[in-house]
Amino acid sequence: MLESSVAPPVNEESPPPQSRKRGGRRRTLLAGTAMLAIGGAGVAAYTLRDGEAATQETDTQLPAAAVTRGDLAGTTEADGTLGNAGSYTVLAGGGGRITWLPKAGDEIRRGQQAYGVNGHRVPLFYGSMPFWRDLEQGMSDGYDVLELEENLVALGYGDDLAVDEAFTWATAQAVRDLQKAQGMPRTGALAPDDVVMQPGPIQVKTLQAALGGGAGGAAYEATGTQKLVTVNLPVSRQDIARENAAVRITLPGGKTVPGNVSSVSTVATSSAKSGSQTGSGTENATFQVTVTLDKSADVGTLTGAPVTVGFTSNELKDVLTVPVNALLASADSDYSVNVVDAAGKVRSVPVKLGVFDGDKVQVTGDLTVGMKVQVPKS
Repeated sequence: MLESSVAPPVNEESPPPQSRKRGGRRRTLLAGTAMLAIGGAGVAAYTLRDGEAATQETDTQLPAAAVTRGDLAGTTEADGTLGNAGSYTVLAGGGGRITWLPKAGDEIRRGQQAYGVNGHRVPLFYGSMPFWRDLEQGMSDGYDVLELEENLVALGYGDDLAVDEAFTWATAQAVRDLQKAQGMPRTGALAPDDVVMQPGPIQVKTLQAALGGGAGGAAYEATGTQKLVTVNLPVSRQDIARENAAVRITLPGGKTVPGNVSSVSTVATSSAKSGSQTGSGTENATFQVTVTLDKSADVGTLTGAPVTVGFTSNELKDVLTVPVNALLASADSDYSVNVVDAAGKVRSVPVKLGVFDGDKVQVTGDLTVGMKVQVPKS
């Protein structure tokens, strides 16, 4: 669902005559339109009796805030899904019995045990290509040797090891040090099934093997550990999805964390079912936007959750702003603020609303920078 921070429409439900309301709730954004809830965000409702002047009850003891001038960024909100990046199958290679498995949710990093076979640890290595041959002295140079040496050095083995594609005596010695630490026979050589190769750290998702089962198949499904959010936007909103643009992510419970757009798909898909009355389904076509959190730790232990992503939809420079909770809403959806002069007198000033940005809103009316407007008591 998309929600835009724009001026609110007419509220069809008017309060009864002579009613007065003032509250502390925030504004409500709904289905592409921002609606200021009557009684929300400090927005008070009032109506007029026939023949009355445009006056309203005021509390001269209310605190006041200054009218300011500055830049605002309007946002459009869309539903998204928090998850982990990547999807991987960890294979328990070779023969023998599986003697150790991690638990669902466990994170495994370089050098840590990915699974166990016949009582031996099988560590995780980082790399883009799995080993396909025995790695030992006398072998021909190759990219697999380079990956082996990169992992050995990253784990602290091989002080004198040159990281290249040649398997040397120094490489064999570093392998022996690794094997000693892992409780493996110190042969100085590695077989393809002696390690698990993945692009980076992984998090166990679903176990597919059992302790005591035979090695040689899938041990478990895993994901990467980096947290990201996926959003399916209507193709009509391609204007708000820009790579590297900053966004705000609202987590379950209301916590807001920063992120940025890491990728925008150029392929649109439709959720319409074949034979539906919507025809080809182009009305429902969406494209996927991937958002990366600035800090994965911001989401705590969450591995999946519905979230809301706020995209910057328009930016305004040097505009008058007041706090949202200074707004007063009438039954016919006109808005005003109560201005307090130096003598403490209060007068109502009609305003037109523009873009909302957090707790501020753009206004136009008979206001100048520095004027004081009443806001509800906290």
